[in-house]
Amino acid sequence: MPRIESTAARLAKLGFADGATAARLVQQGGAAFDDLLDGLVDVADPDLALAALARLAEQAPDALDALRGDDRLRARTLAVLGVSAALGDHLARHPEQLALLGEPGPGHARDELLRAVGGDPADPSPRAAEPAALAALRVAYRGRLTRVAARDLTGEATLGEVTGELSDLAGAALEAALAIARSELPAGDDCDDVRLAVIGMGKAGARELNYISDVDVIFVAEPREGADETKALRAATRLAQAMMRACSAATPEGSLWEVDAGLRPEGRSGPLVRTLASHLAYYRRWAKTWEFQALLKARPMAGDLELGAAYVEAVNELVWSAATRDNFVEDVQAMRRRVEAHVRAEGDRQLKLGPGGLRDIEFAVQLLQLVHGRLDPLLRRRATLPALAALSRGGYVGRDDSRGLAEAYTFLRQVEHLLQLHRLRRTHVLPEDPGALRRLGRALGMQADPVGEFTARWRRHAREARRLHEKLFYRPLLQAVARLPEKEARLSPTAASARLRALGYVDPDGALRHIAALTAGVSRRAAIQRTLLPVMLGWFADTPDPDAGLLGFRQVSDKLGATPWYLRLLRDETAVAARMARVLGTSRYATGLLTHAPDAVALLGSDDDLAVRPPESLRAEAAAAVSRHAGNPESAVTAVRALRRRELFRTAVADLFGLVDIEQVGVALSALNDVTIQAALDAATGKVRADRGAEPPTRFAVIAMGRLGGMESSYASDADVMFVHSPEPGAAEREATDAAFAIANELRRLLSLPAPDPPLLIDPDLRPEGRQGPLARTLASYAAYYARWSSPWEAQALLRARFSAGDPALGAAFTAMIDELRYPPGGLPEDAAREIRRLKARMEAERLPRGADPALHTKLGPGGLSDVEWVAQLLQLRHAGAVPALRTTRTLQTLRAAVEARLLARADEAVLEEAWRFASRIRDAIMLVRGRPGDSVPADTRDRLLLARILGYPPDGSQDFLDDYRRVTRRARQVVERVFYES
Repeated sequence: MPRIESTAARLAKLGFADGATAARLVQQGGAAFDDLLDGLVDVADPDLALAALARLAEQAPDALDALRGDDRLRARTLAVLGVSAALGDHLARHPEQLALLGEPGPGHARDELLRAVGGDPADPSPRAAEPAALAALRVAYRGRLTRVAARDLTGEATLGEVTGELSDLAGAALEAALAIARSELPAGDDCDDVRLAVIGMGKAGARELNYISDVDVIFVAEPREGADETKALRAATRLAQAMMRACSAATPEGSLWEVDAGLRPEGRSGPLVRTLASHLAYYRRWAKTWEFQALLKARPMAGDLELGAAYVEAVNELVWSAATRDNFVEDVQAMRRRVEAHVRAEGDRQLKLGPGGLRDIEFAVQLLQLVHGRLDPLLRRRATLPALAALSRGGYVGRDDSRGLAEAYTFLRQVEHLLQLHRLRRTHVLPEDPGALRRLGRALGMQADPVGEFTARWRRHAREARRLHEKLFYRPLLQAVARLPEKEARLSPTAASARLRALGYVDPDGALRHIAALTAGVSRRAAIQRTLLPVMLGWFADTPDPDAGLLGFRQVSDKLGATPWYLRLLRDETAVAARMARVLGTSRYATGLLTHAPDAVALLGSDDDLAVRPPESLRAEAAAAVSRHAGNPESAVTAVRALRRRELFRTAVADLFGLVDIEQVGVALSALNDVTIQAALDAATGKVRADRGAEPPTRFAVIAMGRLGGMESSYASDADVMFVHSPEPGAAEREATDAAFAIANELRRLLSLPAPDPPLLIDPDLRPEGRQGPLARTLASYAAYYARWSSPWEAQALLRARFSAGDPALGAAFTAMIDELRYPPGGLPEDAAREIRRLKARMEAERLPRGADPALHTKLGPGGLSDVEWVAQLLQLRHAGAVPALRTTRTLQTLRAAVEARLLARADEAVLEEAWRFASRIRDAIMLVRGRPGDSVPADTRDRLLLARILGYPPDGSQDFLDDYRRVTRRARQVVERVFYES
């Protein structure tokens, strides 16, 4: 027992993790392992290697003698056994294959595997003759795989050589599987009448295959001269199916891998085998950009190599013209988004799909090849690393960026290989087990602290790959326009324009001018812009309008570039820069607000900064602004309008990011308009007071009407109002009226002064007698008019009336006075209801703008805003006298109250609310996108696409948006016909 403990201690010092177990194995082997132990010190997992040696010695005692007598064989074998438990098991079952590990070169895999299944390598269509061909193929394949691993793990082969040998070995296995397939088909089958080529795709086609991976293929067939094409294709399909089974079938020696033909035309829904002409017809007419990206890797792998070469030559012409096809830009952007979605969905320990993983690098390289390979044949490489080097030599990728990506890619592929070799299982997930990490680190030569060193190196490479990937498309664009001397090649203007166009920029030449202007010079500002722009350009490319985003960024930067905090904020706060890019590339309205108030960039820092401010806080700030500018009403209102501009930007951005819904937007905008009107009223009253030398002899109030009254203002809404005043006791009514008129006019003048801000137009046309009536009336005058002259439409308009600004008591008195008119105690007489319906029908026929499509008009079209609002208002006129809950100025609150009062079916309310919300969102979105108002869904395809994007539809969702709107409004109109028109 003491001797075992002593041996265990010695083995632990040599690097064995479990010294006791290792000591028992050594004791059981006697002197067999004595002169091999020192060779285990440097392997990745000495414990694993010793256990495998023990099994090998048990099955073939002479094997250890072979290792002692051949230094190369010993080093290779121990390296394999220290990494791969699966290959250790294989050698224990087939010790005769140990000699393969000592052979100097990669060997001739095709010939070796064909001979293993009894086929003749010299036969152009070999057939298997070995009775147990499936098992023989697997044994031979794994023997050659072990030889590749041995050269890999001892550093005798580069990554490119390893992946090339693995790919050639897979091709040899496909050839042997095809020989098995020919032997399985019955005599007299038509397989001799067909030429079948197996085209390698993906990593197999690019000769960069992993140790364990599905092998992606496409099958191409042609009948031999004089043969019937239909019969030949049937025979080729049977051959292809049998070949796939020969690779994937389970045997006592396991299976090879799946053969995946899913990249063929029409995917799994299409025929397994096609002729060359059929392939080309599909690619010319139906193929998507991602299919051409996949064809970058196409290579003849097995079968009729002459036919395979003809296929590759024919499709190459199509691959390299893909960038000129319709929808290329949209497809590229969709592909980028799909990859980004995969990246976000996977954990950060995913070598393939995780952030900074292999897919990041491979996708970026392939995309740049597609964009630039049409004009530069030197970029037409299948494998990732050669293509990356070619991109660097041509100036399409920065030299340092290329080097960093190549190093990261090589490291990640090496780790991927080590992971897969351990159990010969397909995996891309980095383990968390310290023992597994120790094995990985030691396999890569990290001896001092293998776990810590490996983890740090992996994270560094992944982080660097992700950082470079984010900038890869855009950094060379800066070099293309820079005036600074460069030691390396740079993008030509033509190539730079092609890249920008491929990434979604409609005016690439204009974009290059903006890039040049932003990055010119050697100032600190230009240096920060050169750091920011590669990332910002990518974010702009993900927005609906990249050109507008870049232009807006230049405009804001021109105004704030000299401000110390601006560029520092964007550089240091990624969230602010990302949000800014999205705002600028999505909304001309918000961009306009930002260019006139660029310091509002600071609001983009967090959701809390974008929260709608309480009206009380806004009123206090506006009142303080008016107070600061007492005696100068124009300056006071300018300050208030600046406040409104900032709050409009806050609300618009919160809207764009989905932080507020359409009801909350309406309330926020209406409350902001109330604050603005109150502040302008205070300034106007001060002006009238100064002009008259005394306090105005009347109290004054502004009554909100229309959408302002309903707390449903949009970004484009005017302020519909009425002015009411009440003379102070003892004041002459004429003098009071003159003062009220002066205040109302001054209020309108101040808010209509030319300014860069969105205007708030005061519209008093809903007052009694319209434009012919007095601008302001006393409370008594309103009461007298409504008692004598009011019509049903005026009572309907008053349903929206509420106090907005001025004297609160007077506002309350006014709304109390009109309650009997708008909420008639006995309900609405039937003749008045008929009059309202006639008025609505006439409005539908007469007020729609000429040439407008009624079905797409959000306000007056069927199922639009007017339809829903008139349903709510008719319910109020009929029932609010008896149902207090209906006494509200807001449309959706009215509909909900009607449901509670059992005046409207809940299902009908849901349909009407959906239509109202949809139409309201569209009207607001039109203003946000265009920067100018509109009531109709745009007929222009591009405008409709931008609108659909802001409403949350995917880039190809324009038609879905249109279909949804037609469906929602059609259903709403059916409810309107039944509830409003009672038809």
